[in-house]
Parts: sequence; C-alpha cells; structure tokens
Amino acid sequence: MKDKHLTYAESGVDIEEEEATIKALTQGMDYKREGLGAPLTGIGHYAGLIDFGEYALALATDGVGSKVLIANEMKRWNTVGIDCIAMNVNDLLAIGAEPISFVDYLALERHDEEFAAQIGEGLRKGAEISRMSIVGGETATLPDIVKGFDLAGTCLGMVRKDMIITGEKVQPGDAIVGIPSAGVHSNGYTLVRMIIDSSHYSYHDPFPYDDSTTIGDELLIPTRIYMEVLDVIKECDVHGLAHITGSGLLKLKRVTKFGFNFNDPIEPNAIFKFLREEGNVDDLEMYRTFNMGMGFIIILPPEQAEKAAHMTGGKIVGCITEKGIRVGDLVITE
Repeated sequence: MKDKHLTYAESGVDIEEEEATIKALTQGMDYKREGLGAPLTGIGHYAGLIDFGEYALALATDGVGSKVLIANEMKRWNTVGIDCIAMNVNDLLAIGAEPISFVDYLALERHDEEFAAQIGEGLRKGAEISRMSIVGGETATLPDIVKGFDLAGTCLGMVRKDMIITGEKVQPGDAIVGIPSAGVHSNGYTLVRMIIDSSHYSYHDPFPYDDSTTIGDELLIPTRIYMEVLDVIKECDVHGLAHITGSGLLKLKRVTKFGFNFNDPIEPNAIFKFLREEGNVDDLEMYRTFNMGMGFIIILPPEQAEKAAHMTGGKIVGCITEKGIRVGDLVITE
C-alpha cells in the first residue's frame, strides 16, 4: 500500500463531481421571497443571509459525516454532537454572524437510550461553547434507510447588515492569521477510513505519536468552535474570514479573487503526519482535503495581525497576494 498514493477521490469523494452535483441541484432554485425575510443576494458564502430590518439572519446547515462510523466502532458518541454544532457555528462565524439557536436532526436505525444520552451530551456541550440555545429538533427511525445513525443540524445566527464580512475588503498585502485546529475536525473521513482500513492498524491501537491514546480517540477529537473570532471582529478591521473544512485550502476561493501565500504555516497536528505516512498521501492531496492544523483564518491589515493572533491563540501565517494559493513551495492552485 505504501507504493500507492491514496486520494480523496479514490475513497469515494470527488470534489469536482460534488461541485457539479450542487450546481445541478440548485440551478432551478430561482424563487425569491420579497420584503422582510427576503434573501440578501450577491453574498454567496459560508451561510445564507436573510433580510431582517437593520439585521440579517444567517442560516447554516451541516452534519458530522462519516466520522460517525468511527464513533460507532469506538462505541463512544459523546463528542459528535459538538462536531455537529461546530460545523454549523463556524460557518456562521465566517461571515461575522453570532449564533443564537440550533435545531438537530438525528436519523436512527434503532433506539438506544445510552447512545441517545451521549449524543445529547455532545449537543449540550457544543451549544454551551457557542452560547446559544437548542430550541428543537427531529428524531427519525429509518431502519430501511439508515444503518447506524446520521446526525445533522441547522443553526440560526444574526449580524448587523453593516457588519457582514464578505471578503470584498480583502486586498493584496493583507495579513493572514491562522488559528489552530483540534485535529481532523469533521471532514475527509472517507479518506481517513480508507487509510486505516488499508493499514495494519485498527482504531483501537495506540496512536503511534502518543501511546497514551488510541487512533480512534485521536480521530474523535471534536471540531474546535471559534467563538473568539467575534471578539476579533469587534476590536479589529477584519477584511475576510474562512472556516477550513472539506476541500482544505481550496475553500479559500470562496473568500476573494486574490491569492494566499502561507509562508509560515501552522505545523500540522500529528494525526495528519500519521495519515500522510500510512496512506502515502502526497502533500498536495493533504492540503486539498484536510485543514492540516489550521481550522480558521482571519484576514486583516498587517498592523492588526499580532493583536488578532494573540486574541485567538493563532499566528501570522502569510499574506494576501495577487493570485494563487501556496504553502511554502507547494502550489495548491495557480
């Protein structure tokens, strides 16, 4: 297996095919409500925005994905609720919106009270970190469709219209502050599972870089929730924000037409080194699939970058350029 380079597409997730599917799905969605509650157009970003007077309401929806299969293998489900909330909340934060409420959707093959209590534990913790309420949800028993379970949710946030961060202020010379991730977070797990299944390791084996934990527990570390970004927005002139999720640094093309030069990137967590080695995954594929140790970025004037880094526990990782995305000598995209 070490002679073969594993890729996300080979594991069953082709980013280009996914983009084509999204385009086909949304091309006919042309009806727009008018008046209060109308969508704010021209802001295609991490969350949808709705006109609500001097404010905009922001909506995001997401799930945990195939990370739940590792939770099933480890028989530990008390962190995936945090992941579910984090994936939604971080997308709201990426436009400057404050999360205020959440609803979850849990699809089950069968009922199990201990399992449900652990899911609820994670959701409760995620909501507490995000300073928001869980106001409802839905549980569906679908034994003919779902094998195991699936967990997703929708988050509602709010932001003053004049405080929405779209990336339109980003310009070459701006500094990029990267904030560390907690690990793999909740993306790329189809490739992760393919790597583990193709190796001589199991999820229950000690993690080679830290034998006090297991590979499975390392992969279940929940997604970091970046609430400190709201404090940075209040104190700094933030030009752009990005939540680094599926498709890795390619996600940055959502933020601006300009380029990104990461000349001093955050050191990837040990789990990424392990996955790269065991799957013989090349660096380009790693940065196009995973967050590689950096879960969120803030773009702002250079003179404010150190302050933002201090407030978030991050560091200055690079600057905005005319075009392309580069990590050192590695070209992610031209």
